[in-house]
Amino acid sequence: MPDIALLALPPDAWGSYWGSRHHMLTGLAAWFHVLWVDPPQHWRTSWRPSRRSAPPGGAPPGTPGFTRHVSPRWLPHVHRPAGLSRKIDRARWLRAREVLARRGCRRIVLDLWKPHYAPALDAVPHDLSVYHITDEYTYAEQERPIDPQERALISRVDQVFILSRSSFEKKARYNPHSLFLPNGVDYEAFATPRPEPRDLASIPRPRIGYVGYVKKHLDFGLLLALAERHREWSFVLVGPDGTLGEGAALARRVRALPNVHSLGGKPREDLPAYDQHIDVGVLCYASNGYTKFVNPLKLREYLAAGRPVVGTPLASFEEFREVMEVARTPEQWSDAIARALEPAASSPARIEVRRRVARRYDWALLVDRMAQTLCERLGGASIERFEALRVVSGRPVEGALR
Repeated sequence: MPDIALLALPPDAWGSYWGSRHHMLTGLAAWFHVLWVDPPQHWRTSWRPSRRSAPPGGAPPGTPGFTRHVSPRWLPHVHRPAGLSRKIDRARWLRAREVLARRGCRRIVLDLWKPHYAPALDAVPHDLSVYHITDEYTYAEQERPIDPQERALISRVDQVFILSRSSFEKKARYNPHSLFLPNGVDYEAFATPRPEPRDLASIPRPRIGYVGYVKKHLDFGLLLALAERHREWSFVLVGPDGTLGEGAALARRVRALPNVHSLGGKPREDLPAYDQHIDVGVLCYASNGYTKFVNPLKLREYLAAGRPVVGTPLASFEEFREVMEVARTPEQWSDAIARALEPAASSPARIEVRRRVARRYDWALLVDRMAQTLCERLGGASIERFEALRVVSGRPVEGALR
Protein backbone atom coordinates (compact mmCIF):
# COMPACT_ATOMS: atom_id res chain seq x y z
CA MET A 1 0.00 0.00 0.00
CA PRO A 2 2.67 2.50 -1.13
CA ASP A 3 0.46 5.56 -0.76
CA ILE A 4 0.34 5.04 3.05
CA ALA A 5 3.36 5.75 5.25
CA LEU A 6 4.32 5.69 8.91
CA LEU A 7 6.39 8.60 10.17
CA ALA A 8 7.81 6.88 13.26
CA LEU A 9 9.34 8.83 16.16
CA PRO A 10 10.99 6.20 18.39
CA PRO A 11 12.92 7.06 21.57
CA ASP A 12 16.29 5.83 20.29
CA ALA A 13 18.44 5.72 17.18
CA TRP A 14 18.35 2.71 14.92
CA GLY A 15 20.78 0.13 16.31
CA SER A 16 21.82 -3.49 16.21
CA TYR A 17 20.11 -4.67 19.43
CA TRP A 18 16.47 -5.19 18.56
CA GLY A 19 13.45 -4.47 20.72
CA SER A 20 9.73 -4.65 20.07
CA ARG A 21 9.66 -1.43 18.03
CA HIS A 22 12.29 -2.81 15.63
CA HIS A 23 10.17 -5.90 15.00
CA MET A 24 6.95 -3.91 14.68
CA LEU A 25 8.22 -1.21 12.36
CA THR A 26 10.23 -3.46 10.06
CA GLY A 27 7.21 -5.80 9.95
CA LEU A 28 4.85 -2.96 9.05
CA ALA A 29 7.16 -2.15 6.14
CA ALA A 30 5.64 -5.19 4.41
CA TRP A 31 2.42 -3.15 4.17
CA PHE A 32 3.42 0.53 4.15
CA HIS A 33 6.39 2.83 3.79
CA VAL A 34 8.02 3.20 7.23
CA LEU A 35 10.43 6.01 8.09
CA TRP A 36 12.31 5.52 11.39
CA VAL A 37 13.38 9.01 12.46
CA ASP A 38 16.42 8.92 14.72
CA PRO A 39 16.22 11.33 17.68
CA PRO A 40 18.51 14.32 17.19
CA GLN A 41 21.78 14.73 18.99
CA HIS A 42 22.23 17.60 21.42
CA TRP A 43 23.57 20.74 19.83
CA ARG A 44 26.78 20.49 21.89
CA THR A 45 27.68 17.12 20.35
CA SER A 46 26.06 17.25 16.92
CA TRP A 47 29.20 18.60 15.23
CA ARG A 48 31.66 16.12 16.72
CA PRO A 49 33.35 13.74 14.25
CA SER A 50 32.01 10.70 16.14
CA ARG A 51 28.43 11.63 15.29
CA ARG A 52 26.45 8.63 14.04
CA SER A 53 25.53 8.41 10.39
CA ALA A 54 22.91 6.43 8.55
CA PRO A 55 24.06 3.27 6.76
CA PRO A 56 23.62 3.15 2.97
CA GLY A 57 19.89 3.23 2.33
CA GLY A 58 19.21 3.41 6.05
CA ALA A 59 17.38 0.07 6.07
CA PRO A 60 18.05 -3.40 7.49
CA PRO A 61 18.74 -6.05 4.84
CA GLY A 62 15.67 -7.42 3.09
CA THR A 63 13.29 -4.67 4.20
CA PRO A 64 12.73 -2.43 1.15
CA GLY A 65 9.80 -0.51 2.63
CA PHE A 66 11.79 0.59 5.67
CA THR A 67 14.16 3.56 5.87
CA ARG A 68 16.15 5.11 8.68
CA HIS A 69 16.20 8.90 8.65
CA VAL A 70 18.95 10.92 10.33
CA SER A 71 18.32 14.65 10.57
CA PRO A 72 21.04 17.07 9.44
CA ARG A 73 23.48 18.50 11.95
CA TRP A 74 21.97 21.95 11.64
CA LEU A 75 18.71 20.66 13.20
CA PRO A 76 20.01 19.40 16.59
CA HIS A 77 18.17 19.10 19.87
CA VAL A 78 17.98 22.44 21.67
CA HIS A 79 16.44 22.34 25.12
CA ARG A 80 15.92 26.08 25.49
CA PRO A 81 14.72 28.63 24.79
CA ALA A 82 11.49 26.71 24.42
CA GLY A 83 10.35 28.64 21.35
CA LEU A 84 13.53 27.83 19.46
CA SER A 85 13.31 24.19 20.52
CA ARG A 86 9.77 23.92 19.13
CA LYS A 87 10.75 25.54 15.82
CA ILE A 88 13.71 23.20 15.31
CA ASP A 89 11.65 20.14 16.23
CA ARG A 90 8.96 21.15 13.76
CA ALA A 91 11.51 21.76 11.00
CA ARG A 92 13.09 18.38 11.64
CA TRP A 93 9.78 16.50 11.58
CA LEU A 94 8.53 18.30 8.47
CA ARG A 95 11.78 17.49 6.70
CA ALA A 96 11.22 13.80 7.46
CA ARG A 97 7.62 14.04 6.26
CA GLU A 98 8.82 15.55 2.99
CA VAL A 99 10.89 12.40 2.38
CA LEU A 100 7.66 10.40 2.39
CA ALA A 101 5.80 12.93 0.26
CA ARG A 102 8.49 12.64 -2.42
CA ARG A 103 7.82 8.90 -2.52
CA GLY A 104 4.18 9.48 -3.33
CA CYS A 105 2.85 8.78 0.17
CA ARG A 106 -0.42 10.69 0.37
CA ARG A 107 -1.65 9.40 3.73
CA ILE A 108 0.62 9.84 6.74
CA VAL A 109 0.36 7.92 10.02
CA LEU A 110 2.19 9.85 12.74
CA ASP A 111 3.62 7.09 14.93
CA LEU A 112 4.73 8.23 18.41
CA TRP A 113 6.72 6.06 20.84
CA LYS A 114 7.20 8.31 23.88
CA PRO A 115 5.17 11.06 25.59
CA HIS A 116 7.64 13.86 24.85
CA TYR A 117 6.76 13.58 21.15
CA ALA A 118 3.26 14.95 21.82
CA PRO A 119 4.06 18.36 20.19
CA ALA A 120 4.39 16.57 16.84
CA LEU A 121 0.60 16.21 16.80
CA ASP A 122 0.28 19.95 16.19
CA ALA A 123 3.46 20.35 14.12
CA VAL A 124 3.10 17.62 11.49
CA PRO A 125 0.10 17.27 9.15
CA HIS A 126 -1.15 13.69 9.33
CA ASP A 127 -4.14 11.50 8.60
CA LEU A 128 -3.90 9.25 11.67
CA SER A 129 -2.00 9.48 14.94
CA VAL A 130 -0.76 6.51 16.96
CA TYR A 131 0.89 6.12 20.36
CA HIS A 132 2.67 2.95 21.47
CA ILE A 133 2.88 2.16 25.18
CA THR A 134 5.79 -0.27 25.37
CA ASP A 135 7.23 0.72 28.73
CA GLU A 136 6.50 2.45 32.02
CA TYR A 137 8.39 5.66 31.41
CA THR A 138 8.60 6.70 35.07
CA TYR A 139 11.06 3.78 35.52
CA ALA A 140 10.20 4.05 39.20
CA GLU A 141 10.37 1.07 41.54
CA GLN A 142 7.28 2.38 43.32
CA GLU A 143 4.24 2.65 41.06
CA ARG A 144 3.16 6.21 40.36
CA PRO A 145 -0.05 7.70 38.95
CA ILE A 146 -0.11 8.22 35.20
CA ASP A 147 1.88 11.26 34.14
CA PRO A 148 -0.41 14.14 33.03
CA GLN A 149 1.57 14.59 29.80
CA GLU A 150 1.14 10.93 28.89
CA ARG A 151 -2.53 10.96 29.85
CA ALA A 152 -3.14 13.96 27.58
CA LEU A 153 -1.32 12.25 24.71
CA ILE A 154 -3.31 9.03 25.11
CA SER A 155 -6.53 11.04 25.02
CA ARG A 156 -5.55 12.98 21.88
CA VAL A 157 -4.25 10.31 19.52
CA ASP A 158 -6.50 8.31 17.21
CA GLN A 159 -5.14 4.87 18.17
CA VAL A 160 -3.18 3.42 21.09
CA PHE A 161 -1.28 0.11 21.08
CA ILE A 162 -0.40 -1.22 24.53
CA LEU A 163 2.18 -3.95 25.09
CA SER A 164 1.31 -5.24 28.60
CA ARG A 165 -2.01 -6.10 30.22
CA SER A 166 -1.11 -4.16 33.36
CA SER A 167 -0.51 -1.02 31.32
CA PHE A 168 -3.72 -1.68 29.41
CA GLU A 169 -5.70 -1.85 32.67
CA LYS A 170 -4.12 1.39 33.87
CA LYS A 171 -4.17 3.49 30.68
CA ALA A 172 -6.65 2.18 28.11
CA ARG A 173 -9.51 3.95 29.88
CA TYR A 174 -8.28 7.27 28.47
CA ASN A 175 -8.81 6.28 24.84
CA PRO A 176 -11.58 3.98 23.55
CA HIS A 177 -9.39 3.07 20.57
CA SER A 178 -6.83 1.13 22.60
CA LEU A 179 -5.62 -2.33 21.61
CA PHE A 180 -3.60 -4.79 23.68
CA LEU A 181 -0.85 -6.02 21.37
CA PRO A 182 1.86 -7.96 23.24
CA ASN A 183 5.45 -8.76 22.39
CA GLY A 184 5.98 -11.43 19.77
CA VAL A 185 8.65 -13.77 18.45
CA ASP A 186 10.30 -14.47 15.12
CA TYR A 187 9.07 -18.04 15.48
CA GLU A 188 10.93 -19.67 12.58
CA ALA A 189 14.23 -18.11 13.64
CA PHE A 190 14.01 -19.45 17.20
CA ALA A 191 12.45 -22.83 16.39
CA THR A 192 14.80 -23.77 13.54
CA PRO A 193 17.81 -25.73 14.91
CA ARG A 194 21.10 -23.81 15.02
CA PRO A 195 24.68 -24.93 15.71
CA GLU A 196 25.96 -24.43 19.23
CA PRO A 197 27.86 -21.13 19.56
CA ARG A 198 31.57 -21.57 20.21
CA ASP A 199 31.70 -19.44 23.34
CA LEU A 200 28.77 -21.38 24.80
CA ALA A 201 30.13 -24.83 23.89
CA SER A 202 32.98 -24.53 26.39
CA ILE A 203 30.60 -23.84 29.31
CA PRO A 204 29.68 -26.97 31.32
CA ARG A 205 26.08 -28.12 31.52
CA PRO A 206 23.57 -27.65 32.97
CA ARG A 207 23.37 -24.07 31.70
CA ILE A 208 20.92 -21.66 33.32
CA GLY A 209 20.64 -18.79 30.87
CA TYR A 210 19.38 -15.23 30.79
CA VAL A 211 19.36 -13.64 27.31
CA GLY A 212 18.59 -9.92 27.19
CA TYR A 213 19.73 -6.58 28.51
CA VAL A 214 21.64 -6.89 31.79
CA LYS A 215 20.10 -3.99 33.66
CA LYS A 216 19.06 -2.73 37.06
CA HIS A 217 15.62 -4.35 36.88
CA LEU A 218 17.17 -7.81 37.24
CA ASP A 219 17.30 -9.33 40.72
CA PHE A 220 21.07 -9.61 41.14
CA GLY A 221 20.65 -10.62 44.78
CA LEU A 222 18.67 -13.64 43.64
CA LEU A 223 21.24 -14.52 40.96
CA LEU A 224 24.03 -14.25 43.52
CA ALA A 225 22.23 -16.54 45.97
CA LEU A 226 21.47 -19.14 43.30
CA ALA A 227 24.96 -19.14 41.81
CA GLU A 228 26.59 -19.47 45.25
CA ARG A 229 24.19 -22.25 46.26
CA HIS A 230 24.49 -24.24 43.04
CA ARG A 231 28.14 -24.37 42.03
CA GLU A 232 27.27 -27.39 39.89
CA TRP A 233 25.16 -25.19 37.59
CA SER A 234 26.57 -22.77 35.03
CA PHE A 235 24.81 -19.41 34.93
CA VAL A 236 25.08 -17.71 31.54
CA LEU A 237 24.31 -14.04 30.84
CA VAL A 238 23.96 -13.14 27.16
CA GLY A 239 23.33 -9.49 26.38
CA PRO A 240 24.75 -5.98 26.62
CA ASP A 241 24.74 -3.97 29.80
CA GLY A 242 21.95 -1.47 30.26
CA THR A 243 21.72 0.94 33.18
CA LEU A 244 22.77 -0.96 36.31
CA GLY A 245 22.35 1.85 38.85
CA GLU A 246 22.47 0.60 42.43
CA GLY A 247 22.69 -2.96 41.13
CA ALA A 248 26.19 -2.43 39.69
CA ALA A 249 28.03 -3.66 42.80
CA LEU A 250 25.90 -6.80 43.06
CA ALA A 251 26.28 -7.42 39.34
CA ARG A 252 30.06 -7.36 39.74
CA ARG A 253 29.84 -9.89 42.58
CA VAL A 254 27.65 -12.17 40.46
CA ARG A 255 30.03 -12.02 37.50
CA ALA A 256 33.05 -12.71 39.73
CA LEU A 257 31.77 -16.20 40.60
CA PRO A 258 33.51 -19.04 38.73
CA ASN A 259 30.23 -20.60 37.56
CA VAL A 260 28.86 -17.37 36.12
CA HIS A 261 29.68 -16.67 32.47
CA SER A 262 28.96 -13.22 31.01
CA LEU A 263 29.12 -13.41 27.20
CA GLY A 264 28.07 -9.86 26.32
CA GLY A 265 25.81 -8.68 23.52
CA LYS A 266 25.33 -10.73 20.35
CA PRO A 267 24.02 -9.93 16.87
CA ARG A 268 20.29 -10.45 16.49
CA GLU A 269 20.71 -13.32 14.05
CA ASP A 270 22.86 -15.25 16.57
CA LEU A 271 20.46 -15.07 19.53
CA PRO A 272 18.33 -18.13 18.62
CA ALA A 273 21.39 -20.39 18.91
CA TYR A 274 22.01 -19.23 22.48
CA ASP A 275 18.39 -19.81 23.48
CA GLN A 276 18.45 -23.30 21.96
CA HIS A 277 21.67 -24.39 23.68
CA ILE A 278 20.92 -23.35 27.25
CA ASP A 279 19.06 -25.85 29.44
CA VAL A 280 16.72 -23.46 31.28
CA GLY A 281 15.76 -19.90 30.36
CA VAL A 282 15.30 -17.58 33.32
CA LEU A 283 13.49 -14.25 33.64
CA CYS A 284 14.89 -13.15 36.97
CA TYR A 285 13.34 -9.72 37.31
CA ALA A 286 12.95 -7.87 40.57
CA SER A 287 9.31 -7.56 41.55
CA ASN A 288 8.41 -3.87 41.91
CA GLY A 289 6.27 -1.03 40.60
CA TYR A 290 8.21 -0.89 37.33
CA THR A 291 8.37 -4.59 36.43
CA LYS A 292 4.64 -4.84 37.11
CA PHE A 293 4.23 -3.31 33.64
CA VAL A 294 6.90 -5.19 31.68
CA ASN A 295 6.10 -7.85 29.09
CA PRO A 296 9.49 -9.43 28.31
CA LEU A 297 10.33 -10.16 24.70
CA LYS A 298 12.46 -13.12 25.75
CA LEU A 299 9.62 -15.26 27.13
CA ARG A 300 8.21 -16.10 23.69
CA GLU A 301 11.72 -16.60 22.32
CA TYR A 302 12.60 -19.12 25.04
CA LEU A 303 9.33 -20.94 24.32
CA ALA A 304 9.91 -21.00 20.55
CA ALA A 305 13.34 -22.49 21.23
CA GLY A 306 11.58 -25.18 23.28
CA ARG A 307 13.35 -24.33 26.53
CA PRO A 308 11.85 -24.71 30.02
CA VAL A 309 11.35 -21.28 31.61
CA VAL A 310 11.41 -20.06 35.20
CA GLY A 311 10.48 -16.47 36.02
CA THR A 312 9.49 -14.00 38.69
CA PRO A 313 5.70 -13.98 39.35
CA LEU A 314 4.95 -10.91 37.22
CA ALA A 315 1.48 -10.04 35.96
CA SER A 316 2.51 -10.60 32.34
CA PHE A 317 3.45 -14.22 33.11
CA GLU A 318 0.10 -15.27 34.56
CA GLU A 319 -1.37 -16.45 31.25
CA PHE A 320 1.75 -18.56 30.57
CA ARG A 321 1.65 -20.69 33.72
CA GLU A 322 0.98 -23.76 31.55
CA VAL A 323 4.40 -23.45 29.93
CA MET A 324 6.59 -21.86 32.63
CA GLU A 325 7.16 -21.92 36.37
CA VAL A 326 7.24 -18.89 38.63
CA ALA A 327 9.18 -18.59 41.87
CA ARG A 328 9.67 -15.96 44.55
CA THR A 329 12.35 -17.04 47.04
CA PRO A 330 15.79 -18.50 46.29
CA GLU A 331 14.51 -21.83 47.64
CA GLN A 332 11.55 -21.80 45.26
CA TRP A 333 13.85 -20.85 42.38
CA SER A 334 16.21 -23.73 43.22
CA ASP A 335 13.34 -26.21 43.23
CA ALA A 336 11.80 -24.82 40.02
CA ILE A 337 15.11 -24.90 38.13
CA ALA A 338 15.79 -28.42 39.37
CA ARG A 339 12.41 -29.55 38.01
CA ALA A 340 13.12 -27.78 34.73
CA LEU A 341 16.37 -29.74 34.42
CA GLU A 342 14.64 -33.12 34.71
CA PRO A 343 14.51 -35.05 31.40
CA ALA A 344 10.70 -34.96 31.36
CA ALA A 345 10.77 -31.14 31.17
CA SER A 346 12.56 -31.30 27.81
CA SER A 347 10.63 -34.20 26.31
CA PRO A 348 9.41 -33.78 22.71
CA ALA A 349 5.85 -33.43 24.00
CA ARG A 350 6.72 -30.58 26.39
CA ILE A 351 8.79 -28.83 23.73
CA GLU A 352 5.85 -28.95 21.33
CA VAL A 353 3.49 -27.52 23.97
CA ARG A 354 5.82 -24.56 24.44
CA ARG A 355 6.21 -24.01 20.72
CA ARG A 356 2.48 -24.21 20.15
CA VAL A 357 2.03 -21.29 22.55
CA ALA A 358 4.90 -19.35 20.96
CA ARG A 359 3.43 -19.74 17.47
CA ARG A 360 0.39 -17.72 18.55
CA TYR A 361 2.71 -14.76 19.09
CA ASP A 362 4.59 -14.83 15.80
CA TRP A 363 5.51 -11.26 14.85
CA ALA A 364 3.88 -11.71 11.45
CA LEU A 365 0.49 -12.29 13.10
CA LEU A 366 0.86 -9.43 15.56
CA VAL A 367 2.15 -6.94 13.00
CA ASP A 368 -0.63 -7.83 10.55
CA ARG A 369 -3.15 -7.22 13.35
CA MET A 370 -1.60 -3.80 13.81
CA ALA A 371 -1.69 -3.09 10.07
CA GLN A 372 -5.33 -4.15 9.96
CA THR A 373 -6.16 -1.78 12.82
CA LEU A 374 -4.38 1.12 11.11
CA CYS A 375 -6.35 0.51 7.92
CA GLU A 376 -9.62 0.34 9.86
CA ARG A 377 -8.81 3.67 11.51
CA LEU A 378 -7.74 5.30 8.23
CA GLY A 379 -11.16 4.48 6.81
CA GLY A 380 -12.26 4.75 3.21
CA ALA A 381 -11.11 1.91 1.01
CA SER A 382 -8.04 1.17 3.14
CA ILE A 383 -9.47 -1.85 4.95
CA GLU A 384 -10.87 -3.36 1.74
CA ARG A 385 -7.46 -2.99 0.11
CA PHE A 386 -5.80 -4.54 3.15
CA GLU A 387 -8.12 -7.56 3.12
CA ALA A 388 -7.62 -8.07 -0.62
CA LEU A 389 -3.84 -7.93 -0.25
CA ARG A 390 -3.95 -10.28 2.73
CA VAL A 391 -5.77 -12.89 0.69
CA VAL A 392 -3.39 -12.52 -2.27
CA SER A 393 -0.29 -12.72 -0.08
CA GLY A 394 -1.64 -15.55 2.09
CA ARG A 395 -0.87 -13.69 5.32
CA PRO A 396 -3.59 -14.67 7.83
CA VAL A 397 -4.54 -12.30 10.64
CA GLU A 398 -6.24 -15.01 12.67
CA GLY A 399 -4.44 -16.25 15.76
CA ALA A 400 -3.03 -13.01 17.11
CA LEU A 401 -4.02 -12.28 20.68
CA ARG A 402 -6.67 -9.57 20.77
